[in-house]
Amino acid sequence: MQVSLENTGALERRLTVSVPAEQYESQVRARIDEMSRNLRLKGFRRGKVPAKIVEQRFGREVRGEALSEVLRVTFNEAVRQENLRIAGNPSIQTSGQPVDGQIVYTATFEVMPEIGAVDVSALDVTRPRAAVSDADIDTMIETLRLQRRGWNEVARPAAAGDMVLFESHAVAEGERIPAEGVERSGTVLGSGALFADLERQLEGLAVGDERELTVEFPAEYRVQRLAGKTAVIHVKIVRVSEAVLPAVDADFIRSFGIASGELDQFRGEVRANLERELKGALMARLKRQVATKLVAAYSHIQFPERMIRSEAEALARQAEQQAQQQGQKDAKADPQAFRAAAAERVLVAILLGEIGRQNDIRLDPARVREMMAAIASTYEEPEQVIELYSKDEQLMNSLQARVLEDQVIDWIAEHARHTDEELSFDEVMRPSRAA
Repeated sequence: MQVSLENTGALERRLTVSVPAEQYESQVRARIDEMSRNLRLKGFRRGKVPAKIVEQRFGREVRGEALSEVLRVTFNEAVRQENLRIAGNPSIQTSGQPVDGQIVYTATFEVMPEIGAVDVSALDVTRPRAAVSDADIDTMIETLRLQRRGWNEVARPAAAGDMVLFESHAVAEGERIPAEGVERSGTVLGSGALFADLERQLEGLAVGDERELTVEFPAEYRVQRLAGKTAVIHVKIVRVSEAVLPAVDADFIRSFGIASGELDQFRGEVRANLERELKGALMARLKRQVATKLVAAYSHIQFPERMIRSEAEALARQAEQQAQQQGQKDAKADPQAFRAAAAERVLVAILLGEIGRQNDIRLDPARVREMMAAIASTYEEPEQVIELYSKDEQLMNSLQARVLEDQVIDWIAEHARHTDEELSFDEVMRPSRAA
């Protein structure tokens, strides 16, 4: 095998590789022989299909597979020989036909930038700390009660927390919406299910009351003709219901899978769930902070353009899928709009990999098992989830990558100039509300 390497850009490289045609032909013969031994073909006993017949029927497919395998193996050998650290997949060009006993191909790709030693000791990192308190458990149980609440109709005026059913039509800029008839809507006052201005004005109205309310619709309102406009809404109250919360008794506890119905066990399960969520939120918060510090410190380094482009395209596809799930069927996203975010994600991913490599941070099997157990615990049959991960190489690789990234983040936080910040559960989980 002969290899020549060219620098075609700051990070772009082109390898030209010549492989003896015999290496390719031997691959073809080996694959045809393998098929001959195992192929079931009408008119022939298994294992007795002549190689010539296999070549006639499946030669094109076999040669394509053999060529792909030769390219894969020899490209990896060439990369090792030239001591290259490639970024992303190569673009390979070849005729696939032997010329003078050689198959020649070119592979164009980008290499990882030379970063040098990554020193995190100058980074200022604040490590968030928080714990689940008994009050947090009480709050969560109240939330669960609200999720299981019932409703009783009442004759009194509506108050915050009541469910109100009403009929309405709006007039905005001289246009009646809907043009005829009324819309029937419902909301829990104070929930924000509609929007705060309207819900606030519905308070104090009782069944049968009719009012004209002046309302400012939010810019993101679902009805485009009303979005961002001030309108007069004629409302008629149809029903007012107050919430009835279930008692925290054995039946309520059993409905969450606690067969014993015991309160202490239920609180223990709630605590475990909150602690798992809190741990994930603390790590996510720390990751965002470390990522911001790394971007600020290393944004001057040029990173592989193909990786950035690929990441921007992935972010655009994700945005399109989210928009389509929200009902925007023809939503399109321009990858260029995500370029800055993609560049930062690529930068952080490469730096975290470098830090892990330079400091010999090895995957901790105990943390892999811990994360797998945490994921599995959110399902009804955790044993099946653990078995699924154990048998699925792709799932396991993804899990291990997450764990290793967490380990690197922890290592950075420990070796940077760090301070600890004590926060409440609510401040970590709902920072905007806590503020």
